[in-house]
Amino acid sequence: MKEEKKKEKRWNRVDLVEQVQKSMGKNTTKALAESAVNAVLDGLKTGIRKATAVQLIGFGTFKVVNRKARMGVNPKTGQRLKIKASKSVRFAPGKGLKEGL
Repeated sequence: MKEEKKKEKRWNRVDLVEQVQKSMGKNTTKALAESAVNAVLDGLKTGIRKATAVQLIGFGTFKVVNRKARMGVNPKTGQRLKIKASKSVRFAPGKGLKEGL
């Protein structure tokens, strides 16, 4: 038998707000759920700016990483160019999240 392929769907902010609204109960408005999602995301942004990492036990860790300057190639022209050093955020899933997959 052929294994059915799971239809891939990406969640966006709207999907997350709907899930939070369902989780909070039937008396929760969409505006309140959206406010809760925004508060969590703002908290993550603030935490990442103030510290080098934000660890949520059972979920995962958001960590600031420094990328070194490097040489790159423009794929259209083949021209070599210098890519500046930058900061980025990496996410490492926690044990609870991995086990839930």
